[in-house]
Amino acid sequence: MDYKQELITTIHDFGCNLKLLEEKMLALSEQSSTAVVIPALYDELERPALTIIRDRLKQCAFIKTVIVCLYADTLAQYTRAVEFFESLPQPTLILWENGERVTRILETLRDRSLDLSSFRGKGRAVWLGLGVASLNAEAIALHDADIITYDRSYPLKLLYPLLEKEFGIAFNKAYYARISSESRQINGRVMRLFVTPLLTALTELFGYQNFLRYLHSFRYPLSGEFALNRDLALNIRIPSNWGLEIGLLAEVYRNVAQKRISQIDLGIFDHKHQAIGTSTQEGLQKMCRDILRSILRTLTEKEQVIITREHLHALRIKFRREAQDYTRQYFVDARFNQLNFDRHQEEVTTELFERVIAETGEDYFVNPAGAQIPDWTRALVVMPDLREQLRDAALTDAAEARALKVVHNDAIEEVA
Repeated sequence: MDYKQELITTIHDFGCNLKLLEEKMLALSEQSSTAVVIPALYDELERPALTIIRDRLKQCAFIKTVIVCLYADTLAQYTRAVEFFESLPQPTLILWENGERVTRILETLRDRSLDLSSFRGKGRAVWLGLGVASLNAEAIALHDADIITYDRSYPLKLLYPLLEKEFGIAFNKAYYARISSESRQINGRVMRLFVTPLLTALTELFGYQNFLRYLHSFRYPLSGEFALNRDLALNIRIPSNWGLEIGLLAEVYRNVAQKRISQIDLGIFDHKHQAIGTSTQEGLQKMCRDILRSILRTLTEKEQVIITREHLHALRIKFRREAQDYTRQYFVDARFNQLNFDRHQEEVTTELFERVIAETGEDYFVNPAGAQIPDWTRALVVMPDLREQLRDAALTDAAEARALKVVHNDAIEEVA
C-alpha cells in the first residue's frame, strides 16, 4: 500500500468506510442521476460472472438505471436476456444492438451520410450505451460483463468521485491487481508485458512527452471499468477496435483538463482471459497491435512527434530490454507472494509482442488512420432524436420479448 500521487489524481483505498460512502452516494444520486452501462455478448449469460454482477447490482440503490448493450443472434437469445435481468429493481434497458429495430435506426443514420455500418464489437456497444445513458444520467459507469470478483463497491467507487462536486472529477478509471484466485498467478499479460515496457521504451526514444507521462500515470490503463460525466460521454470519439481502452484515454487527454481526471483502487480483480492468438490479427496480439497504432497516432496528432522506420526499429530493441527487465521484477514479486510464475513463458510472450511491434510499424506507415466512431454531438446534429429512438427501440423489443415469453408459457400449460 502507498499514497503516491501521479500526473492525474490517484484515489487509494486506505480502508475507506464503504457503508458511509454508500450513504453519501445514495443522497447524491437523488440529486444527480446515475447509470451503469454493460456491453455484453449473449454468451456471457451462460457464464457465472454475469449472474454475480446482476445480483450485486440489486444491492446498489444509488444506481438509477442499468443499460445492457447486448449482441444476440436470435430473438430467443434476446428474450432470454430480458428474462435474465428482469429481477433488477432499477429501470433496465436491454438494447439489442444488432437487432432489427436498432439496425434500421442505424441505416437511417447512414442514409443521412453518417455511416456506422463498418463499426462492430465492443466499441459500438459502448457508443450506443453511453448515448442512451446520457438521456437521463449525469454520471455514467461502464464495465465489462465478465468480472468474476464483482462487488457493489465497484460502481460505488467509480461513480462517487463524479458526484462529489468538491472533487471536480469528470473521468474516473479503475485500477487493480489482476490476481487469479484459482490459478494463483498474476494475470494481465498485455498490461504487464506489452504496455508497461512499451511506454518506458517510447519515453526513452522520444524523450519527455506529456501524453506518454499521462499514460504512465494510469496504474492499469487497460482496465475496462470507468465512469464519466454526461458532457464527456457526448463529446468523445469511441475507438471501435481492440485498442478501445488506450484510445479512450487518448480522447480523454484531448478533451479534459488533467486535474479533472482520476483513477481509483478496486483491489483484487479477475475476469476471463483472452487467448494470445496465432497471428497479429487475433487474440491478445491483435489487441497489442491496435494499442500501438493508437499511441503512435496520438503522439503525432497531439505531441507533433515525427515517427520514422528507424524509430520503430529502435523501439523493438528498447522494448525487448525493458520487457526482459520487467519480467524479472514480476518473477521476484510473484515468488515472494507464493504465486505461480512461468518466467520462460512470460519471455516467450514478450518475444511475440516484439514481433507485433515490427509488423504494426510497417502497417502504420501504410495506413496511419484509426477506427473511431464519431462523437454523439455530431450524430445528434444528423438525427436529433437518435437517443430517444434507440431507447424506444429497446423498450419495444423488450415488450415483444416478454409477450413472446407469455405466449410460450401458455402454450406449455395447454400441452400439459
